[in-house]
Amino acid sequence: MTTSTPLRQRMIEDMQLHGFAAKTQDAYVRAVKQMAEYYHQSPELISEEQLRQYLLYLQNEKHVAASTFTIALCGLKFFYERTLQRTWRTFELARPVPEKKLPVVLSIEEVQEILSRLHRPRYRVCLTTIYACGLRLREGVYLHVGDMDSARQLLHIRHGKGGPDRYVPLPGGALQLLRQYWSLHRHPVWLFPAPAHAGMSLASATQPMDESSVQRAFRAALQASGIPKAASVHTLRHSYATHLLEAGVDLRVIQAYLGHRSPQTTALYTHLTQPTEQRAIEAINRVMAELPW
Repeated sequence: MTTSTPLRQRMIEDMQLHGFAAKTQDAYVRAVKQMAEYYHQSPELISEEQLRQYLLYLQNEKHVAASTFTIALCGLKFFYERTLQRTWRTFELARPVPEKKLPVVLSIEEVQEILSRLHRPRYRVCLTTIYACGLRLREGVYLHVGDMDSARQLLHIRHGKGGPDRYVPLPGGALQLLRQYWSLHRHPVWLFPAPAHAGMSLASATQPMDESSVQRAFRAALQASGIPKAASVHTLRHSYATHLLEAGVDLRVIQAYLGHRSPQTTALYTHLTQPTEQRAIEAINRVMAELPW
């Protein structure tokens, strides 16, 4: 589907009505476009057998990651079932093999080392806030000035993944850092306005800074730190959750801070905490101490 086809526009409108985020819409449209390019046909003309063979190609020949296959499958399923109103049994059969990989987690010292390597204030403050509040990258970049509740020391996260708003604790140090950075540009809306063009002030920016630039800054800081871990900006969020759990914060509370709908998603971090495992081992030893070994 090209950018100008009515079919593509209809799919986008269907996804908007369904409440999908812009990133999800882009990913689903891309999934349909890639299959159309594979067959050199309009997706409307592709048969169910062609769809089946394409999904097998992704799994058996291209060996795409489970997450990539899931996006392709969901995008194609939405397009054919919702936009074209076709009921195909292939969508009942196709299931990606789940990846059971634990996320990379940094120690508190490693987080400090990486953040210390960030020399531009906008990146240092943004990434420090992302870690200190357990935010997703987009949530951090799109923070508004009015999202800071100084009196209650809370940060209002608007339109998180899946839509719901939430409040997260705003540590005093992070609040002070945000205030200091905002005083440098005093933008009326954005805490992290996009770098201005020549002759324009940051206060005149029409949008927040680009997410990809924050990712590049993190990668450069990681490399400069010499820490041999495959970390990303999202690793800061994983590390935040793990560090809270290690400090004794209840899992349900962490779930609320992260904005997870299911406690099972947050429970992943119990596999990443050394104190949790140590307490479990100690408890097992106490329970089993009376056995006649």
